[in-house]
Amino acid sequence: MTFLMENLSTVIIGLILAGVVYLVVRKMIRDRREGKGCGCSGGCAGCSGASMCHGGQRAGREKQV
Repeated sequence: MTFLMENLSTVIIGLILAGVVYLVVRKMIRDRREGKGCGCSGGCAGCSGASMCHGGQRAGREKQV
């Protein structure tokens, strides 16, 4: 118990930082699932990483139905 009381500020700051990291990772995972992972906002006509962002679709092509 003494260890906890002596290091209470460090433990609190660590918990806050862990929470922030958790929220950032959760946001990145949600954005990736929605296709917003690469930051191109869907305008990937000239983007070399378009196949990685949008599930293998070629840049500038519509989905075939």
